[in-house]
Amino acid sequence: MAAVKKSASNKTRRAVRRELSAGGLVWRRGPGGTVQVILVRPTGRDAWVLPKGHVESGETIAQTAIREVREETGVKAKVSEPLGEVAYVFSQRERESQKAATIFKRVQFYLMEYEGGALADHDDEIAEAQWVDLEESVHLLTYDNERELVARARVLLRA
Repeated sequence: MAAVKKSASNKTRRAVRRELSAGGLVWRRGPGGTVQVILVRPTGRDAWVLPKGHVESGETIAQTAIREVREETGVKAKVSEPLGEVAYVFSQRERESQKAATIFKRVQFYLMEYEGGALADHDDEIAEAQWVDLEESVHLLTYDNERELVARARVLLRA
């Protein structure tokens, strides 16, 4: 019987992290009664996404969504109802000298109603924030799972 060699890869296992984030699909009635939503383009990325971010210590998930929407869009919005959760896996390297870690991320999204504020007041993590018609947002959003959230919102808002 042949001896079983231990794989060198056992010594170099990737770090694994689980992260929880929250965000929102902010909506308002635009000209002619059309539903408009906010999309953001993070700095240094060529992607249009919904605003979201990490849950901080002591925050509820809904509080995180409200804070992240305010920081990333510059607007104040209130939570209407849960919209859904998306989950995905990605690799991230904190420093170039480190091995990449595998991140299992869950993001709870809420349908959120616009209350006030200006998109120009977003933080520097976001290159651009803009109001777009709900129907157009499906074509601009980069990720399928966020497009599915828009489809759910369309039903909830009967838009």
